[in-house]
Amino acid sequence: MSAATTDPAGPYAQCHTCELVVSVPLGPIHGLGCPRCRTAIHRRKPNSLARTWSLLIAAVICYVPANIYPVMEVTTLGRPQADTILSGVVYLFAHGMWPLSLIVFVASVIVPVLKIIALGSLALSVQRGSQWRPHDRARLYRVVEAVGRWSMVDVYVVTILVALVNLGSLASVEAKLGALFFGAVVVLTMFAAESFDPRLIWDQMMTDADEGVGDADGE
Repeated sequence: MSAATTDPAGPYAQCHTCELVVSVPLGPIHGLGCPRCRTAIHRRKPNSLARTWSLLIAAVICYVPANIYPVMEVTTLGRPQADTILSGVVYLFAHGMWPLSLIVFVASVIVPVLKIIALGSLALSVQRGSQWRPHDRARLYRVVEAVGRWSMVDVYVVTILVALVNLGSLASVEAKLGALFFGAVVVLTMFAAESFDPRLIWDQMMTDADEGVGDADGE
């Protein structure tokens, strides 16, 4: 693989690995590599929409058992009690811990759903060649990418409790199958956000602008 040229007169592309901006030829850039990390250079992330949709569909599939199966099981004096995400939220609220209940509800229920809807809407808008408010769609993508990782708060809580609460027959906490599926949802949506290329939002705008210039020249 040859290194990408650094001629400042050429158009530019950004390395998807180390984010170095390098100049590339006007034509095809197959076989060109980043001069810093030697990763293949692409003007757009390869198969961005297909990968995004695949990861989102997998996340939706995992989201169903994540809310059906218990996330953790608490055993107190030999009496086990298993809780799903929603039942855990209700339990915290009923015992006066409403701030923690609100945090878990927002981070573990609201954020994953909104993230899936937002990424699906962005991917669909690009597929349809939408020109609707590209600046707002680009901002939406940046917000989704930034807040998506905070959905892991429920998994963190379960992990900490499992590690700290281990008193044998008196009290113990065990992670259950729902935590695995929920962790998969968070990871899949993070990968989906990483796979989506926000520059695709602007490609249709540039294509239509070029067509408009061509039509004006033809007239």
